[in-house]
Amino acid sequence: MARIAFIGLGNMGGGMAANLVRAGHQVTAFDLAADAMARATEAGCTPSTSAAEAAQDVDAVVTMLPAGKHVAAVYAESVFSAAAPGTLFLDCSTIDVGTARNTATGATAQGFAMVDAPVSGGIAAANAGTLTFMVGGSQQAFARAEPLLQAMGKVVIHAGEAGAGQAAKICNNMLLGASMIATAEAFVLAEKLGLDLQTFFDISSKASGQCWSMTSYCPVPGPVPTSPANRNYEGGFASALMLKDLKLAVEAAAAAGGSVPMASQAESLYQMFVGLGGGSRDFSAIIKLLDGSWDNAG
Repeated sequence: MARIAFIGLGNMGGGMAANLVRAGHQVTAFDLAADAMARATEAGCTPSTSAAEAAQDVDAVVTMLPAGKHVAAVYAESVFSAAAPGTLFLDCSTIDVGTARNTATGATAQGFAMVDAPVSGGIAAANAGTLTFMVGGSQQAFARAEPLLQAMGKVVIHAGEAGAGQAAKICNNMLLGASMIATAEAFVLAEKLGLDLQTFFDISSKASGQCWSMTSYCPVPGPVPTSPANRNYEGGFASALMLKDLKLAVEAAAAAGGSVPMASQAESLYQMFVGLGGGSRDFSAIIKLLDGSWDNAG
């Protein structure tokens, strides 16, 4: 059993912390939101009054925060000064590669071990403990982090040195966002050409157009009963979060001298959709923008 601080108990972090408790770990939790703290306490976590307090006298600190600025601030202002030397840090947020590397460098300089371990799988996988973790950090840090990550996920892959986990996550979600738009466009065109959408799914899901966006998160109701399209696009992976990840991808490409025209177009479309009020809907709801039927009232 490990003593773990978990900082950031939102839609993803709450389920992840609960799974650490179920695995037998002692989890001290902190979040700024009272309702998130209440859910974590109900799941068996010990509540803390601050990030610094949570990070004291633990073996590992897990963070799941909205953006790079939050990660940098929490570690620099709270965690580094509170944690015991040798504490393992696992940042599971999705942030820019530069901040991930800088934070890891700061951690190492102060005698800590750190990995960046962003996740794929969404809220349902976070609750079920079936996430995929893409991990950046030294081999030694990864070896320490792997058992804790396995308690929260089904796939844990060491991607390379510090920042490599974030690089893998950014590239993966860039592909996901662009493929969802292409999938949605295909369904919109199929309907306009008079095809039955279930029939189109039956064909394309077994042909060369098959992709995860179609077979797991089909953007139209019916073919995949578990997809958010059957719940008015509620739950799942919010369009605002997809926009955040696409922005990270475009920014990373610019910094690396890369060209990502598909990602840039996807970012523009999700920016438009979020601007029209679609930010809280699952990212597959982009089909409502593409077919002209988006109505923010639902």
